[in-house]
Amino acid sequence: MMKQIKYIFPISALALAFQTQAGPPNVVFVITDDQGFGDLACNGNEAINTPNIDRLSRQSVRLNNYHVDPTCAPTRAALLTGRHSDRVGVWHTIQGRNMLRRREITMADIFGQNGYATGLFGKWHLGDCYPFRPQDRGFQHVVCFSAGGIGQAPDYWGNDYFDDTYFKNGKPVRFEGFCTDVWFREGMNFIRDQVQNHKPFFAYIAPNAPHGPYYCPKEYSEKYEGNPDIPVPEFFGMIENIDDNMAKLIQLLKEEGIEDNTILVFTTDNGSAAGGFNAGMKGKKGSQYDGGHRVPFMIRWPGGRLQAGHVVEPLTAHMDILPTLIDLCGLNTPKIQFDGKSLRNLLYGNTADWPERLLVVESQRVINPVKWRQCAVMTDRWRLIDGKKLYDMNSDTGQQTDVHGRYPEVFQRLRGDYETFWADVSQEHDLNSYIIIGSDKAPVVTLCSHDWLADKVAWSQSLVMLGGAAREAKWVVLVEQDGEYEISLRRWPVEADKAINDPNGYKGFDFKTAQLCVAGLDLSKDIPAGAHEVTFRVKLTKGITTLAPVFLDGEKAVTPYYAYVTHKPFEGWQTPQGMGIPLFDPEYGRVPPQPLSQNTDYYRKAAEKSNL
Repeated sequence: MMKQIKYIFPISALALAFQTQAGPPNVVFVITDDQGFGDLACNGNEAINTPNIDRLSRQSVRLNNYHVDPTCAPTRAALLTGRHSDRVGVWHTIQGRNMLRRREITMADIFGQNGYATGLFGKWHLGDCYPFRPQDRGFQHVVCFSAGGIGQAPDYWGNDYFDDTYFKNGKPVRFEGFCTDVWFREGMNFIRDQVQNHKPFFAYIAPNAPHGPYYCPKEYSEKYEGNPDIPVPEFFGMIENIDDNMAKLIQLLKEEGIEDNTILVFTTDNGSAAGGFNAGMKGKKGSQYDGGHRVPFMIRWPGGRLQAGHVVEPLTAHMDILPTLIDLCGLNTPKIQFDGKSLRNLLYGNTADWPERLLVVESQRVINPVKWRQCAVMTDRWRLIDGKKLYDMNSDTGQQTDVHGRYPEVFQRLRGDYETFWADVSQEHDLNSYIIIGSDKAPVVTLCSHDWLADKVAWSQSLVMLGGAAREAKWVVLVEQDGEYEISLRRWPVEADKAINDPNGYKGFDFKTAQLCVAGLDLSKDIPAGAHEVTFRVKLTKGITTLAPVFLDGEKAVTPYYAYVTHKPFEGWQTPQGMGIPLFDPEYGRVPPQPLSQNTDYYRKAAEKSNL
């Protein structure tokens, strides 16, 4: 366990003077999903229309050499903690490796402890079950979807970007409109409430757009159709819709009279997933090359005297943002050892005391991290890729020519720097983040195939529909208290409310038996005809245990995609099928079931786009 030290920030005289006059600055942080550096007109993309973000860029200080992780959950983990994603247990987007370790202190925790109202709107992707939910990690007001994207397996079944059901402070609520419009609308309502209450706020607006599957209102995508330079018109349409929402957000800050005293950030979480223009960089989302992790970052604070149009060229990263906001806002901090550092001096144009630094980003995307796997060791000038190739960014920003043979001393030095990094962060790679069952803070816990600890997982609703399977899949959970638990196994989630063997137009099964291995018990039950779930009651003792269920049909075996666990199995709580977790009990926030697919074409297209 590494030594924890207190990180203390001197507050700039300008920031302190402004805070004294106007009170603590508000913070609005907008982070989009899968939008790369080149997916903005202000960064050279002539095909896309983003006038409002372009204007914000001109009004802001821009970090021009700003890097994140090559995929979304790791980026968000590092951003919200100021610590390397490997260190906080988030090096993948699925397989239980996207859950932010319970010990970590988040940006929302710190703002909340300093008297701010904190709200999250949109994507979280750092754990869907207690104690990893956003409301467990410092966010006081939450409107979000589950997992990493709408249509993934933990997401409320039937969501298709329009008129969906999302989770508002833990309860499912149906919202009208396109998903991005919902996130901004709910975030703006939160801002209005805090202004009315005279309370400083931290609003984290995190659209899932333009992450796939690619859907948006037709008026946004049709203008991009037929252009050979635009591979996915809907991707561009989703970005233009974000741009329109940014205009509404900025207008709100003006109307409420808080524009000067609000720090407004716009950034993205990794390289482009579907854009055609890449600003001369190599690689896209998931890549260890710059195109996978160099993204736009702009920060505007008129009252803090940040100079509009100032461009910061030195190497910066997502891990720097929390220390920077603590510094700018003058927040009291708990004891944290940050991997990032405050960029205050760079933001105000002072580079005299800014030494050259080294950063490492990786694209692991495996259950257990692998040394040298898809990694970049970076300085202002150099990029060491996978420990094998060296690029001189002064003359080769497109990373086309490997020069490790010409600069052997640089090559070996950077390899040594990676060895030091790996020896540090790998010390806790064997730790698991355990979903907790048996807590009164989460009376019913929904386990999903997205979080299986297995080499292959059914992470999307498309895979569930098509019967994607893992024979040895399991969940590892922490039982908080001794007691009797009810564990209900399902193929379809409760809101779909379909029978285990009902194909509903997709892949069907004819399972006969349900088995459950948990806490050393091997249990088995027949699956009745038409059963929607099979429920086991077991006595569990406090501690860590493995939960490994399976549905069987002769030699065929599939791990159930959903399991519902409660430590309060009261009699009379029954579904219409006569067993298991209740559908409608208000304490648990259930809503009436909806059709398995509100939009049949959406699910079929999603399955096709999964190349299944």
